[in-house]
Amino acid sequence: MLSQLGHVLVGVCDSVMVGQLGKLPLDAVGMGVSVTTLLLVLGLGISMGSVPRVAAANGRGDDAFLGRLLVGTVWLNTLVGVALVGLSQLLPLLLPLLKQAPEVVALAAPWVRVVGWSLLPLMVFQGFREWAEGLGLTKQAMQLSIAGNLVNALLCYALIFGHFGAPALGLMGAAWATLISRVGMAALMAQYVLRAEQLRRRRPAEAGAWLRPGLAELRGQLALGLPIGVQMMLEVGAFSASFLMIGWIGVTPQAAHQIAINVASVTYMAATGIAAAATIRVGNLRGSGDLAEARKAGFAAYWLAFGFMSAMGLLMLALRHVIPQFYNHDPQVLAQAATLLTIAAAFQVSDGLQVVGLGALRGLEDVKIPSVVALLAYWALALPIGYGLGFGLGLGAPGVWLGLLTGLSVVAVVLLLRFRRQSRPGARLPAVPASAATLAGPEEVLVLGQPAG
Repeated sequence: MLSQLGHVLVGVCDSVMVGQLGKLPLDAVGMGVSVTTLLLVLGLGISMGSVPRVAAANGRGDDAFLGRLLVGTVWLNTLVGVALVGLSQLLPLLLPLLKQAPEVVALAAPWVRVVGWSLLPLMVFQGFREWAEGLGLTKQAMQLSIAGNLVNALLCYALIFGHFGAPALGLMGAAWATLISRVGMAALMAQYVLRAEQLRRRRPAEAGAWLRPGLAELRGQLALGLPIGVQMMLEVGAFSASFLMIGWIGVTPQAAHQIAINVASVTYMAATGIAAAATIRVGNLRGSGDLAEARKAGFAAYWLAFGFMSAMGLLMLALRHVIPQFYNHDPQVLAQAATLLTIAAAFQVSDGLQVVGLGALRGLEDVKIPSVVALLAYWALALPIGYGLGFGLGLGAPGVWLGLLTGLSVVAVVLLLRFRRQSRPGARLPAVPASAATLAGPEEVLVLGQPAG
């Protein structure tokens, strides 16, 4: 959970500090976060495709396959990172077409260009991180995420306001802080995986293996990761689209939306940590052939998410007038943000259960149907309802958010039912990849505890 929070706390830090400059810079960062997050979550989703495969191989004790997966994961993430950087540099050309306030677009465009470059080191970090977490090694990424966010906060403070002898760059200081901190996180995570003694037998035995990424591994991870990335992009894209719709109303409700979505994203990313644990546990137990225990692990994650998100919803409701004051001091922004946080508190449980459902299903390597569910629920249901309530009935920003509440609730129910079905006794699942080693004879089969025949 702490590792996952690391991704979103960068945006929280940027919004809190830039918000002190006024609601216009806050809007600009909100727009920048909305468009760059689409690329970020696409990359994160693709990187997550390695986790169930690593967990299953670890459950089988297949060290040779784990080495190949490491090479394939790092290569795939690096290539995806390069592609994401290229796409990010095109985003400023699209911003004027989104019908937002021209002054907001002018401030957001350079911020997007700099933050876009940070997607490459972020994907390299993810490549090493997801492989290690597939083995159940989660503390190292947590520690680096905490350290990276502390560095980012200090750099933001220095570069936004001009402290410690640094130039006062305003909101651009937040962009440069993000880039610098992500480069450091990537370097340190790579160093851990490549040098840790406990991982020596699981890494490739020969240095030359790093120059020969297997196409089968790349295709396998992309086949799992791309639907995950598309599903995540569809969900986050719905929230980004809601940001743009609220921008048609005015700068003040858009600033309120940025505050509320920033707060809700913190609890959401914490829930994705539980979902990641579900992917690892379910994938590991499935790889070892124990589907009954995999089912128990999935439902344990559901109960954890239910308890945690219920508590967060109550806390959000109680502090709805307090939290926005950390971001901005405009009375109208604070009042609208409190209203939106009330709706956010209502969809906490749905948000947590739907993301844990996705994590548990990834452990079963079931990723395509959930992506279709997300597409229909967010884009064919949530956004049209939000538009109808917000503009047709004149409810404004709260109407748009009620549409999001509807979409999240539908996804949560459908995915829960699907996990129950897919994990039931006798359910047919995708085949676990064969071992990398070719068995020489029945004696070796017997040693592995399998029937010789």
